[in-house]
Amino acid sequence: MSYPDKVTVREVGMRDGLQAIATIVSTDHKRQWIGEAHAAGQREIEVGSFVPPRLLPQMADTAEVLAYAKTLPGLFASVLVPNLKGAERAIEGGADLMVLPVSASEAHSRANLRKSTDEVVAELGRIRAARDAAGSRTLIEGGVGTAFGCTLQGEVKPSEVLRVMQGLLDAGADRVSIADTVGYADPASVSRLFEQALRIAGDRFWCGHFHDTRGLALANIHAAMQLGVARFDASLAGIGGCPHAPGASGNASTEDLVFMLEAMGIDTGIDIEALLRLRERIAGWIAGEQTHGALWRAGLPKGFGRATSAVAA
Repeated sequence: MSYPDKVTVREVGMRDGLQAIATIVSTDHKRQWIGEAHAAGQREIEVGSFVPPRLLPQMADTAEVLAYAKTLPGLFASVLVPNLKGAERAIEGGADLMVLPVSASEAHSRANLRKSTDEVVAELGRIRAARDAAGSRTLIEGGVGTAFGCTLQGEVKPSEVLRVMQGLLDAGADRVSIADTVGYADPASVSRLFEQALRIAGDRFWCGHFHDTRGLALANIHAAMQLGVARFDASLAGIGGCPHAPGASGNASTEDLVFMLEAMGIDTGIDIEALLRLRERIAGWIAGEQTHGALWRAGLPKGFGRATSAVAA
């Protein structure tokens, strides 16, 4: 059994996390979040989304937050965009990467973006044309969501997920990823789907995104790692979720994921103690909101840093 030597944890709490809660975190606190995450060693952060403020007031300051993120050395800042207009703002702001979410569930696509799945795939083609015309270096990621099932539609066939992924690649996506938006995945289904996805996308396969709705996010990440996937989304304090998945418990917890990886001797480049201190600050900023995760309750095992250093050596 082999694992990647290094795994990148992309922080999505500032977007997927904050958009799912009522509390609006101030721009100053978002800057502090990015700065402290960067100081802790995180190098990929999804800093927000370019959506209409009337729909998501939590994301109204994304341009300002992105501008700050661009001042930090070595930080790869991404944003979510729902359409061409959002993409134009991402290009203007100099985002390193923009993620267009595309649901493999037709019902979820219409509820989430008010477009059919194929219409969203076509939108990526327009985004690619606009990016190229602007001479921008912003990468485009097509994220295939509800890849393992949907609370609105029910079953989502793997063949449909792969069809959508191929469509995104054909439309000009630089990268593609797979998301278990509502937490229906299990390790066996992850292995089957990701193996086929990797055959299609090769080195253009970018990331796995798992929700911990039924407690399987880390197990699903482990299954994907066994296939060589080495980048995963996660959210500090496990905040986040999908509005169309009632009762969902949020994203994979960043701190729990980093702990698992470091305990396995897999390098993340992240100072986990600094990460836990940041988690505590964020929990204070969103007091009253539901948070998740196990490591913050139990703490690090005695001698954890020394033990894992010895294993890695």
